[in-house]
Amino acid sequence: EQLIVGSSRQPAGSWEKDYDAFVLPLLEDKQPCYILYRLDSQNAQGYEWIFIAWSPDHSPVRQKMLYAATRATLKKEFGGGHIKDEVFGTVQDDVSLNGYKKYLISQSSPAPLTAAEEELRQIKINEVQTDVGVDTKHQTLQGVAFPIAKEAIQALEKLKNKKLNYVQLASIKYFNYFLIQIDMKNETIILANTLHTELKDLPKRIPKDAARYHFFLYKHAHEGDYLESIVFIYSMPGYTCSIRERMLYSSCKSPLLEIVERQLWMQIIRKIEIDNGDELTADFLYEEVHPKQHAHKQSFAKPKGPAGKRGIRRLIRGPAETETPSD
Repeated sequence: EQLIVGSSRQPAGSWEKDYDAFVLPLLEDKQPCYILYRLDSQNAQGYEWIFIAWSPDHSPVRQKMLYAATRATLKKEFGGGHIKDEVFGTVQDDVSLNGYKKYLISQSSPAPLTAAEEELRQIKINEVQTDVGVDTKHQTLQGVAFPIAKEAIQALEKLKNKKLNYVQLASIKYFNYFLIQIDMKNETIILANTLHTELKDLPKRIPKDAARYHFFLYKHAHEGDYLESIVFIYSMPGYTCSIRERMLYSSCKSPLLEIVERQLWMQIIRKIEIDNGDELTADFLYEEVHPKQHAHKQSFAKPKGPAGKRGIRRLIRGPAETETPSD
């Protein structure tokens, strides 16, 4: 799974004369794509570009998801400083030269957003919150709520009641510890198996080639008290797993936590995101659950002198003297 160059052309005339002839033939009715179109203007980094995100209404949902998941990455790799404008379209009129000029007018006026511009705004919101927005049967602003199998719910209940101390949600099956699997084919979160996990074993539970959700019952002492705190860990090893897997785990995370916290009434003390198990040391977990408080040093208040004998205190400085802070 990778982005490839589908077409490129050398300028023939001005950017306005070339625009429709270069851009519109690239648009397919059921195939999303990204188009980078060079303008004639330049900034300190070189030529300025228009970033066009084409996502037709009738394209497959999976295609929309893949392109939504890679949108931010492509802009970052290309260089955000080169992109002057960003246009999103679901029909040709949105991304034609006339549509682009309408977009520029809308950017400089308080007129209401068009449907395409509103969708672009929502996509940008979702990029910050979950990196992807998907049109599926359980869509929320934060992502996609896959149904959770009965066995998985029962296992999470056991964790809440401290009958288990570790739960992992994953996309493949293991056979030696508690695991919940995302069944991508049936779009369901299912239970796999269980194993008791000590703190020293926790880094070993973090795969290096796949995303995971982890629920860990963290048993520890803090300021003389013995505590048992549930910690949620979202591990994402970067680009060693597929785009589809990154997309699904990113978009399912918030709805899953909402179900766990609001419907199962599980109290999660801390939510952590990591990219490898080496980060999960005892000190790291303790400081995440009990972050250090920055205490402010209080200045010593000097006692006031006897009243009525010395009068009102005055401080007189010459013009060349500088003020020094009082103790």
